[in-house]
Amino acid sequence: MTAAPPRHWPAEEAELPVHDARALTAEGARARILLDGQSYTLRITRAGKLILTK
Repeated sequence: MTAAPPRHWPAEEAELPVHDARALTAEGARARILLDGQSYTLRITRAGKLILTK
């Protein structure tokens, strides 16, 4: 899922894709992300912070 970036971002950052972390985790707290055959875990903490681990 992509969304429009906030208007206050610099122009070069406005071109980057935006993904909602809650959508990536299907409203849960964790999601698996694959990159070049490697699996990573994205976790949303109770404090609302993001942690990416291998």
